[in-house]
Amino acid sequence: MIPKTAILIIRIVLILSFSILLVRLFELQIIRGNYYKELANGNRLRRVIIKAPRGEIFARGGEYLVKNDKENEFVLYKPDKGYYVSDSVSDGAERVSDVDTWERDYPLKASSAHITGYVGLVNESEVNKSDTACIGKGAHQATDEVGRSGLEEYYDCGLRGVDGEKLLEVNADGSYVRDLGQKDPVRGKDIKTTINYPLQEYVSTLLTGVRGVIIVGDAKGEILALYSSPSFDSNIFLSSSKKASEVLSDKDLPLFNRAVSGKYSPGSIYKPIVATAALESGAIDKNYHYQDTGAVSFSTIYGSYSFSNWYFTQYGGLEGSIDVVRAIARSTDTFFYKVGELTGIEKLVEWSKLFGLAQKTGIDVPGEAIGLVPDPQWKEQTKGERWFLGNTYHLSIGQGDLEVTPIAIHNALSAIANGGKLCVPRIVDDTKSESEICSDLNIKDENIQTVKEGMLAACSTGGTGYTFADFKDKNGIEVACKTGTAQLGAVEETNAWFTAFAPFDDPQIVVTVLIEEGGEGSKAAGPIARQIFDFWFKKS
Repeated sequence: MIPKTAILIIRIVLILSFSILLVRLFELQIIRGNYYKELANGNRLRRVIIKAPRGEIFARGGEYLVKNDKENEFVLYKPDKGYYVSDSVSDGAERVSDVDTWERDYPLKASSAHITGYVGLVNESEVNKSDTACIGKGAHQATDEVGRSGLEEYYDCGLRGVDGEKLLEVNADGSYVRDLGQKDPVRGKDIKTTINYPLQEYVSTLLTGVRGVIIVGDAKGEILALYSSPSFDSNIFLSSSKKASEVLSDKDLPLFNRAVSGKYSPGSIYKPIVATAALESGAIDKNYHYQDTGAVSFSTIYGSYSFSNWYFTQYGGLEGSIDVVRAIARSTDTFFYKVGELTGIEKLVEWSKLFGLAQKTGIDVPGEAIGLVPDPQWKEQTKGERWFLGNTYHLSIGQGDLEVTPIAIHNALSAIANGGKLCVPRIVDDTKSESEICSDLNIKDENIQTVKEGMLAACSTGGTGYTFADFKDKNGIEVACKTGTAQLGAVEETNAWFTAFAPFDDPQIVVTVLIEEGGEGSKAAGPIARQIFDFWFKKS
């Protein structure tokens, strides 16, 4: 006979045991049921990322600058590697499914590489990091591609899409059972640019074998063509290749965008800015005349100095009595030495900065450099030297320590062409109004017209831009221009510059050409500018 006390204890133990089981069952099925269900699903489900296609990039006429080529790749399985996407089946992998992928294609190849840029895999420092500006795009994965240089980098956030995924059912050992479904990726945003496709393709043929830059704009900031030489084919970076290594090690730096990142002495294409500063400051007026004697001389306690005119140095010639228009047309150094002296370094610096030569223009490609407009304070702080009159003379003809980027001087001279408005240069078309992208420099109409007339005379008979002397007769269109030949320090080589715009009264295009170590601007850069104008106005 079992004692009643023992029976009671047994009942209590049974009741407690069942209670614990019921509580545990309630916890497993009700409280944590969804958790364990998800855990079980996680063991039998695999997610394979489907990369989103990037947005495509178009020229202003709708032609492709960058497009996506659709490809079919395979979802593969290997026990030691899991599930992954590849374009080929190898190393004993099992092909379990298919997926659509997209590969970038750059139809213009090297002709537009510095505009478009290229894409490349993220590096170690970028993995698992999010760009705070890319809302909703998530952190970078090791297999992600991002924009490198050009529009691909500048507009990377918008061009990036949102990845999708393919859901696979697997067995307990991880082997494939079937496809369960797919979340399609969302393509990135397309971009329409201001680039004129035929013009871009054409200008890229004009700098073969030389280092240089061609920029073509519409005078209000829209970039119609931009080419930096040497260039590279953006397509070579889509996969590791010997060609990519060759580009990276090339001593001529084909990846370097000289148009926005290069800094050069502008030489005489800077003179229209000096003339504007002189006229606006009241140092001279349009009736001012200067008697050229071939050189300007002065003496100081440090010695006597002489600064000659190029025409006198090369040919022994004198210009005689010249005004502003004639001085610009003939690029008379002695005139600008004296006018720079009369204007003063403070006003020269002030107007150089108003024209944007000491700041970034804001063009929408990465890597833009900032030029240098030297002044007495800069020289004292940097070189520990006083500013002398000779420094002002050098600055007045675009030499000395003055440095500009091609895009900045192009933009400054575009402001003269359009009547005095400094605009933000841009490659991507937008809906902003002129007042939002252009600032009025408030130059008097009379003064800017005088400077423009000097540039018109430069492209006429007797001017330094003689390659355009017959353009009006042949095409019925007046072209204004300025040549530039910039010395490279103590060496004999010179950079060749040429900037021109047309039609004179209502410019459609502004062209700037730079050829490194090209010699004289009129001889080396001028003929290239003429070819561009011939092409443009025959096509218009």
